[in-house]
Amino acid sequence: EVQLVESGGGWVQPGGSLRLSCAASGFTFSNYAMSWVRQAPGKGLEWVSTIYSGGTTDYVSSVKGRFTISRDNAKNTLYLQMNSLKPEHTGRYVCYVDQPRRRTWGQGTKVTVSS
Repeated sequence: EVQLVESGGGWVQPGGSLRLSCAASGFTFSNYAMSWVRQAPGKGLEWVSTIYSGGTTDYVSSVKGRFTISRDNAKNTLYLQMNSLKPEHTGRYVCYVDQPRRRTWGQGTKVTVSS
């Protein structure tokens, strides 16, 4: 069974940093692109970043230079390093994997950026 479990969320003041993790199991992690999305309070899902199996990364323009996605294939874990956080980064961050004919989501981890 494919499972994704996020952790690392919490409350942080503006300008602070957080590192989110997404622990994967049930599939060959290194073979697949992994992604993060965000759902701000009262809004829909917004794609944030993707890291491909070869290590290439992509970001929504609003987080470029501020967020860094990475993966540790030996640990089957995806990361999102978030720096210089702003209140508009508040939301639930969810990781997902796309496999043939199936997309699996984690349950998400909540990030609150406020003073």
